[in-house]
Amino acid sequence: MRDTELGWFKSSYSGTSGDNCVEVVVTEQAVRVRDSKDMERPHLAVDRQGWAQFVRYAAHG
Repeated sequence: MRDTELGWFKSSYSGTSGDNCVEVVVTEQAVRVRDSKDMERPHLAVDRQGWAQFVRYAAHG
């Protein structure tokens, strides 16, 4: 599936001014993350367990 066909959404922590945006999409295989200002750059993809570990780590500083 091409990136343009995925249901990317902006992080709730992204600013309202349109800059510094991170977009995320969850698929069956992975959680994918990209910089909305540079969509030509490859996105980061991690499995769901890896994403859950990252979120727990980020939440605790």
